[in-house]
Amino acid sequence: MSSGKTLVFLERSPKKTFAGALDWPGWCRAGKTAELALVALAEYAPRYARVATQAGEPFEPQAGSVFDLVDEVEGDATTAFGAPGQIVPADRRPLSAEDAERLARLVAAAWAVFDAIVAGAPATLRKGPRGGGRDRDKIVEHVIGAETSYASVIGIKQRQPDPGDRAAIDALRGAMLDRLSQPSDGAPLAGRRWPARYAARRIAWHALDHAWEIEDRTEPAGS
Repeated sequence: MSSGKTLVFLERSPKKTFAGALDWPGWCRAGKTAELALVALAEYAPRYARVATQAGEPFEPQAGSVFDLVDEVEGDATTAFGAPGQIVPADRRPLSAEDAERLARLVAAAWAVFDAIVAGAPATLRKGPRGGGRDRDKIVEHVIGAETSYASVIGIKQRQPDPGDRAAIDALRGAMLDRLSQPSDGAPLAGRRWPARYAARRIAWHALDHAWEIEDRTEPAGS
């Protein structure tokens, strides 16, 4: 993806707007307005670069500074709640075998980044200004639960793995990656609701959103 511009979409709701990079699953940030969402997206480019590097994908330095708005859609209650919940027209673009394989590699890289951040984080995380927020292990359990649900949406039914069962987690994720890595005409996966591009975005965004939360709520060494 070396056109020099990052193709983005906006998903608007009265309370929150998401901006996301269409060709970089998981690089998706929110703000109270479209302008603030785009600012947040740009600010997170250096953090997302770690995912691209993990996937072996070149990530240009200007990726967060030159945006090309391709799609703009109305959000819903999911958007306002805090998740990118809308399929945009560009998500229905066909996927070649090469594109699908790239998509799956980026989702796998998002999981690898999540796992690495979890491995380096303390069990107890800094609380928010009102004392809220899950600790590390509860976040991991939440992410695995969400992934089990996402797997069902793309036609994969497996029991939710125990957070300590690495083999079961890898099996679930492997099945999801197998599904995402298949070429597609842009139709919903397994005849359900989500086309592959949206599924990849939602899955990777959720893992990265919580990975970055863990990073931000980890007390600096020596504090």
